[in-house]
Amino acid sequence: MTNSSSITEFLLLNFTDTWELQLLHFCLFLGIYLGKGNGLIITTIACDHRLHTPMYFFLLNLSVLDVGIISTTVPKSMANSLWDTRIISYTGCAAQLFSLIFFSIAEYSLLTVMAYDHYVAICHPLHYRTLLGSRACVHMAAAAWASGFLNAVLHTANTFSLPLCHGNAVDQFFCEMPQILKLSCSHSFLREFGILGIAVCLALGSFVFIVVSYVQIFRDVLRIPSEQGQHKAFSTCLPHLAVVSLFVSTGIFAYFKPPSISSPFLDLVVAVLYAVVRPAENPLIYSMRNQELKKALREGVHWMFLSCFKGPMSLQK
Repeated sequence: MTNSSSITEFLLLNFTDTWELQLLHFCLFLGIYLGKGNGLIITTIACDHRLHTPMYFFLLNLSVLDVGIISTTVPKSMANSLWDTRIISYTGCAAQLFSLIFFSIAEYSLLTVMAYDHYVAICHPLHYRTLLGSRACVHMAAAAWASGFLNAVLHTANTFSLPLCHGNAVDQFFCEMPQILKLSCSHSFLREFGILGIAVCLALGSFVFIVVSYVQIFRDVLRIPSEQGQHKAFSTCLPHLAVVSLFVSTGIFAYFKPPSISSPFLDLVVAVLYAVVRPAENPLIYSMRNQELKKALREGVHWMFLSCFKGPMSLQK
């Protein structure tokens, strides 16, 4: 039995013990981390006044949260692979768990707010500016961030207050709550399950709200007489629906899959999909059908290239 007060570090799961494969893992994660389009979307929305609307304001917040999720898990995993170590400090593990819960819950709350934004825009367009003014948008975004913060404080404090009886080896490449709970004494984690039950009920309520919103949205979209109007409405809603579906499906499979199909390899693959690939794919999903965003992104990239080439040329003159 291990006393939790004596634990100063945790051992994370290695992707591989072979140096060449560790280097490949480092390069793949580096490519994902540097190649993510969230930074480009954040810059484009912030700098292009045409995109200063509620929908793009929420999308900017979503991109910031995705950057947070990737930055919570990827850099530490890359550093461990590069230096051939598994160690993460006790404080670092707690910070990683806090950050992951914070950004994930805030993102799910923000996706719920974005569903409301789409519902008002399509079902009540005449009241859109009234219901979603700048102050209302800021308040809703702040509420999403606050919900993530409160959940992170509650779950992190409760998880790390439990006595640990099963060592310090975490069966994942980052610190996540289910893996830490596996290390706790069997009689002590029932309290955390009660808190998790409340969180699941709240998440289920948000999911029902999203589903009901989209039922109303699709019902009104199908009543639009023009095919162009329907196409524009679907182009606005389908990327958000795809992001919600990806978030919910990977989250459910990661944390609620039956023990009979669970294995270390499958847990690792699902964790990579949930914590690395999914946040990195969101910009691609949103820009795929959004012509306005694609145009702004092209103009932004074009301006950056011109700025890069004009600088050296002006110095030569």
